[in-house]
Amino acid sequence: MSAAHQVSERIQALEASATLVMSQKSRELRDEGHDVINLSIGEPDFKTPDHICEAAKKAIDAGFHSYTPVPGIPELRKTISDKFKRENNIDWEPANVVVSTGAKHSLANALQVMVNPGDEVIIFAPYWVSYSEMVKLAEGTAVVVEGSFESGFKVTPEQLEAAITDKTKVIMFSSPSNPTGAVFSKTELTAIADVVAKHENVFVLADEIYEYINFMDEGHFSIGSIPAIKDRVITVNGMAKGFAMTGWRIGYIGAAEWIVKGITKLQGQVTSGTNHIAQRASVVAWDDMSASEGMRRAYLVRRELVVKGLKSIEGFKVNVPDGAFYAFPDISAFFGKSNGETTINNSDDFSMYLLLKAHVATVAGESFGAPNCIRISTAASDETLEEAIERISKVCAELK
Repeated sequence: MSAAHQVSERIQALEASATLVMSQKSRELRDEGHDVINLSIGEPDFKTPDHICEAAKKAIDAGFHSYTPVPGIPELRKTISDKFKRENNIDWEPANVVVSTGAKHSLANALQVMVNPGDEVIIFAPYWVSYSEMVKLAEGTAVVVEGSFESGFKVTPEQLEAAITDKTKVIMFSSPSNPTGAVFSKTELTAIADVVAKHENVFVLADEIYEYINFMDEGHFSIGSIPAIKDRVITVNGMAKGFAMTGWRIGYIGAAEWIVKGITKLQGQVTSGTNHIAQRASVVAWDDMSASEGMRRAYLVRRELVVKGLKSIEGFKVNVPDGAFYAFPDISAFFGKSNGETTINNSDDFSMYLLLKAHVATVAGESFGAPNCIRISTAASDETLEEAIERISKVCAELK
């Protein structure tokens, strides 16, 4: 390929999203006539609640067809501010809120605004596949700190302290976690905050997109509510997971006003304001949480089904996720095994084996910083999940 036909070095260095790659492979197999169960993508299988859809229709009829203010329409910023105060104990005003085109956009914006070339970003692993690539785009250096299977995939305060250097700028993690479903408790986050408080130039980027899919009795706790570090926490959330609004593309951040101004400046040059109709619809989302709670209960039932099913398959090590809609089993027991045609050397081989032999799409753990695992989405019907478990069990029994 000639230099004239090469994309920039920045894009050449970027990895493709592993979840989207597997989803594409699933579609290709399905187009060939195979009955593929796609458990590779993190998307609710529920419809957006009716009251949100009705608000969108009214917004269209009312003529809300114009550009919006870059950081979001005032009504939505006020609603999100109220939500932060009411549900998260974070006292942010509307001026502390920016609405963006999805939580992914919010995370990328925050890193672009906070990270200089060479700054270190500590990422708790296993991590969502885009974290490390977002850091790369911001010209930062990703420092991966791994939570072990035995610790429920949660990084300890001692591990964090050992990883912090004079180059550390941001600590980045999700709770509830994609891909593991791990949830940091109030006690655990307080201990992490105690470490952060000692390093006044270190910020926290807290991804809380799965906030409403939490199975712990104590519920969700936001690290941004801890007074000692409140001004150094950027809280990211969005409408996609808890309200089944993935295609509506509404994410938001709550942060100190100087950070908000930086993100607004960046967003003004890249996307400007987010979709007007989707913003108007989002204003009413919190008026009725019954559908969101119904989804959470359904995901809990599915968790039990999938965990029980996977534990019945010899070779699978399975933690019980406390949130989100994923299982993240350790499948390293299959490394070195073969069915006579295919040898499993790593999680990529195993995930591809499941796709080609069982027609069940999962995602290998390598891209999540956990090469011994695979991610299985439980965002599918009970019947679909039962069929997937049966198929996986059958083809795994062929590996000797």
